[in-house]
Amino acid sequence: MTLATTLTQVPVKVDNDKCIAEKGCTVCVDVCPLDVLAIDHVTGKAFMKFDECWYCLPCETDCPTSAIHVDIPFLLR
Repeated sequence: MTLATTLTQVPVKVDNDKCIAEKGCTVCVDVCPLDVLAIDHVTGKAFMKFDECWYCLPCETDCPTSAIHVDIPFLLR
């Protein structure tokens, strides 16, 4: 898997203002079948640690605060 080095490379975007991972929420990490999401130990927020996504959307649909958005490429829609 390729490490996600910049935010523009990843299809899963996390709105840090809405993310409540620092309060113990790990829903997006738990539902991801590829384990590409993680919680940053410094900021306490979710992020995409690997640039690998199936665009299956459970992270986006199950997020209790709607902090996750998956950018699906045009050709996959």
